[in-house]
Amino acid sequence: MGMQPTILITGATGGIGLEVARTLKHAHLVLLGRNPQKLEALQEEFPEAHIQALPLTDEVAVTALMKGLPRVDAVVHCAGEVVLSSIAESNLEDWESMFQSNVLTALALTRAALPKLREARGKVVFVNSGAGLRANAQWGGYAASKFALKALADALRLEEPRVSVTTVYPGRTATDMQKQVRSMEHAVYDPEKYVRASDVAAAIKMVLDMQHPSVLEELSIRPASS
Repeated sequence: MGMQPTILITGATGGIGLEVARTLKHAHLVLLGRNPQKLEALQEEFPEAHIQALPLTDEVAVTALMKGLPRVDAVVHCAGEVVLSSIAESNLEDWESMFQSNVLTALALTRAALPKLREARGKVVFVNSGAGLRANAQWGGYAASKFALKALADALRLEEPRVSVTTVYPGRTATDMQKQVRSMEHAVYDPEKYVRASDVAAAIKMVLDMQHPSVLEELSIRPASS
């Protein structure tokens, strides 16, 4: 991917996104997140990076960001949101919020980056979820948004021959999001039993290091069952 590739990472303030940033720290990083305090901490850890609080569905802001970048070699979508609820008890706002965070932001940013990605023969990596492959009880809304993200990736792969598109499906991963999920499930958070975020990041690095024309299209990372 050349000398110092430019890589955009969403959801960079924690979890898998932060581990991806750490794994790719020798690239020119554009780190996007929502929490201003966490973004400040990120700037301390990555003084060279371009760090921005960007509402990703604000097309004007996203277009301005892209204009300011001389090139884009990869976009890694790590931002996401989960609310658990049965269908009977779910409310529309939660579904809308998850579709916004998990699908529409990825759509808006990818679409804006496409001209530069085509030019660079770049890569788009969607961090999906085991829930993007099967929907369980209480997980309908989140799974629906992740099924939609898979559809976005699959269509993009067929439409954009100059861009490599990869979907990564991590199972339960030891992150703050997982802590939140376990508390929604009224269950114990035991990080020893979950996929390490650094392993997911290492897999994403492998995807980004792969040379044209090889593409790793889909990758499932699960915790061992015992």
